[in-house]
Amino acid sequence: MTERSTPRRPGRPRGAEQGDLRARILAAATAEFGERGYEAASMRAIARRAGVDPALVHHYFDDKQRLVAEVVEVPLRPDRLVRTALDGPIDELGARLVRAVLTAWDSPAVRPAAVAALRSAIGHGPVARMLREFLRGEIMHRIAVRLADGDLDEAAAADAELRAELAASQLVGVIMVRYVLEFEPLASLPVDELVARVGPAVQWHLTGRPPGA
Repeated sequence: MTERSTPRRPGRPRGAEQGDLRARILAAATAEFGERGYEAASMRAIARRAGVDPALVHHYFDDKQRLVAEVVEVPLRPDRLVRTALDGPIDELGARLVRAVLTAWDSPAVRPAAVAALRSAIGHGPVARMLREFLRGEIMHRIAVRLADGDLDEAAAADAELRAELAASQLVGVIMVRYVLEFEPLASLPVDELVARVGPAVQWHLTGRPPGA
């Protein structure tokens, strides 16, 4: 009597097959983001391009934001970082954002890939388009919604978007000088001092008033 092997459950790849499927999904995501941009690309379309079930895409990558981080090879989830910083009093948001961003970028595990992604974002081509849409939708828009705080007035909403972009411009400027250009003394300044110096400027942009006013 021959011994029967235990049947394998469908949809549960093992070993090298898992790596192959993951690589296929990442390649499909890269192509989909490149052709359609971040906003228009969907997990279902990425699954269709990879030739796998959509549930398998969610198995390897929780959401579209995680796929972006994997595509650009940055070990950082900026959407989660900003979400954490937004959790607290609005009058301290500037300092929290500056500290969260600088602490993440100071990590040796994050900085090289993050610098490469930033250079891609300010360039041309499909990756740049995808990154810009991601940053606008998942970071600046989240900040603007927090600033508007449920206000449905169109003028207030538009101003919140502008304030979020002005605050982001301050942060991107610091990132460029500190991590890309590496100008001294800013490149070596302790995070606490940078938070004390830049936080109030970011807060002014976010709320339209200086901290404590």
